[in-house]
Amino acid sequence: MSSNPTAAEAQRRRTFAIISHPDAGKTTLTENLLLAGGAIRAAGQVRARGENRRTRSDWMKIERERGISVSASVMTFDHAGLMFNLLDTPGHEDFSEDTYRTLTAADAAVMVLDAAKGIEPQTLKLFEVCRLRDIPIITFINKMDREAQDCFALLDEIGSKLALDPAPLFWPAGSGGRFKGMLDLRGERFYPFIKGQTADNKPEPIAFNSPEADAYLNAAERAEVEEGALLVQEASKPFDHQSFLEGHMTPVFFGSALRHFGVDELLAGLAAYAPPPKGVEAKRAGVETEVEPGDPEVSGFVFKVQANMDPNHRDRIAFFRLTSGKFTRGMKLKAQNTGKQMSVNAPIMFFASDRELAEEAYAGDVIGIPNHGVLRVGDSLSETGSLRFAGLPNFAPEILRRVRVRDPLKAKHLRRALDGLAEEGVTQLFRPILGADFIVGAVGQLQFEVMADRLANEYQLDVIFEASPYAEARWLSGSRADLEDFADKHKTAMATDIDEGTVFLAKSSWEIGYVQERYPNVQFLRTRERG
Repeated sequence: MSSNPTAAEAQRRRTFAIISHPDAGKTTLTENLLLAGGAIRAAGQVRARGENRRTRSDWMKIERERGISVSASVMTFDHAGLMFNLLDTPGHEDFSEDTYRTLTAADAAVMVLDAAKGIEPQTLKLFEVCRLRDIPIITFINKMDREAQDCFALLDEIGSKLALDPAPLFWPAGSGGRFKGMLDLRGERFYPFIKGQTADNKPEPIAFNSPEADAYLNAAERAEVEEGALLVQEASKPFDHQSFLEGHMTPVFFGSALRHFGVDELLAGLAAYAPPPKGVEAKRAGVETEVEPGDPEVSGFVFKVQANMDPNHRDRIAFFRLTSGKFTRGMKLKAQNTGKQMSVNAPIMFFASDRELAEEAYAGDVIGIPNHGVLRVGDSLSETGSLRFAGLPNFAPEILRRVRVRDPLKAKHLRRALDGLAEEGVTQLFRPILGADFIVGAVGQLQFEVMADRLANEYQLDVIFEASPYAEARWLSGSRADLEDFADKHKTAMATDIDEGTVFLAKSSWEIGYVQERYPNVQFLRTRERG
């Protein structure tokens, strides 16, 4: 154990995100991980520490209606001497920007695959987001109790499509109606599966070569498992922890989240292999430095802002990932970009929709800081206010729409609401220099639907989205004289974003190519750092 208690506490943290294609079973796996970790007593019921305070997981209305996650959330639980911070990410590709930001706060990711469908388009897109961050990935092949693809084909797909070496730690016995359990490739233990299994009536693991196993496997099934295990061990590289941490290899687990099968083993794998928080590059007063988890100064960054999580209180919570130090409630932290100091008197620890005051937190933990517009996505906070972590990027939107409110008397309310949603990163907001229209940008159509839903439910605004004359947005960079010259000649296409950054709104990608050639000293950027 480290002689530095702050560093020792950080070593106990495992902060991980879950990514998947919609319908691969991510929410079910999340609930069952919480169940395995002792944070809830029945899937869907999240427990705060007081035994008398039990509540059902509460997702956004649109999430419940469509059965998809469209907003990142955080769940914290203690298990096996470790503190787990589970970051649930949006499953839909239209929200890959929110996923990217959430992954900046994660030290590892669990990739959930549907055993029947393998790697789907959204999985691929979200995986690329992980790749950008060099995040180690653990694979969980879900729904083995339904008809599945050939497991060798699934492993080949991971290798070919993701350029990752799959290293299965278990091997399944059949799938669908023939699914009988799985063999631990490291210890010859067999984990039986029974139909209708739940967390409460799960059989205990048994020795594979034992009379007890005969109750679950006949001779042909046993021979099939033995042959598959032998073949996969010959064909796959053995699991190498360092290769996993470097992002070259993924340990593969099998199971059924719905039947709570394989979930305990996945959690044990996260405890054993997922890395604790590590040092983070930063600038201190403009000078490059590395912030270590055990450093005495409390520091971290805001990776998400969420308004109206509690509809009764019109709250606004900044999700703050700690990178160093021991945080205690009531501490004063200073934002690097504004120099504003704030007393964090009511920090929140999350238990899905439930929450309680965080008395202390360490590197790797995520706490919620209630604030009214003071904190933004990408803000760096520390005790001295001198530390700056790399800002979080905004990506150029793929769809641009004009937004109007049906009741003209509510135009002012619309502006405030759009500002709030843009600060959260739900969509991007551009204000043309000429004209009174608001232009909103999104990665995908579903973002507009979520936006309309939230404007109606949280702000009582009935809005319509109309076709915009613009198809592309680019942030501009260059000398002041070059930018002024360009803006003067393209007044009708100039806008500002929520951070007052200069934006060029183009009618087509061809137009961007055309102006780039004509103005070589101006850069047209697809990403812009926030914070």
